[in-house]
Amino acid sequence: MAAANPGGASIGGLIIPIAFLVFFYLFAIRPQKKREKEIREMRESLRVGDQIITIGGIYGKIVKVKDDMVTIEVGSNKIKLELTKWAIGTVINKNESKDEKDTKED
Repeated sequence: MAAANPGGASIGGLIIPIAFLVFFYLFAIRPQKKREKEIREMRESLRVGDQIITIGGIYGKIVKVKDDMVTIEVGSNKIKLELTKWAIGTVINKNESKDEKDTKED
């Protein structure tokens, strides 16, 4: 009788963990990295006049943008708050500059 190949069992045992890692990468790691990149680009493209919501739920309008800080106006009294850029969750109304509007119309 022929002897069984002892190396064949180890290859079969590796298929399931490798498939699990590929599945985990495609459905967990890759989408998370894509989302992080979109958030980073959104925070880098903040401009004066943009309407934003912070991660704490505060609505405001950007009045000043520094390197890593943003000053926003909040409420009818126009109270000014200074925030770091990472505290901004979403941009509601993107304030487009005149140059960007002109290129969209052409």
